[in-house]
Amino acid sequence: MVIISLPKYKQNLRIIDNVEVWSYNTHVATIVEAELIEHGWWSPTTSKHVNYVADQLDLDVVKQWKGVDV
Repeated sequence: MVIISLPKYKQNLRIIDNVEVWSYNTHVATIVEAELIEHGWWSPTTSKHVNYVADQLDLDVVKQWKGVDV
């Protein structure tokens, strides 16, 4: 298992195995090719984490809840 921390939010934001984005102790998004697939509606802080990862890695955020693109 490879865990990556980005320059900001080091305590509460991690990328595991270059695929899973974790905010606090919750898997909130998955990196698939050039997209960051967001798995749900999150708090403002977690949303900042998701958007920060997308910005840092130059990914497009795809909001996907319950198997439906929004």
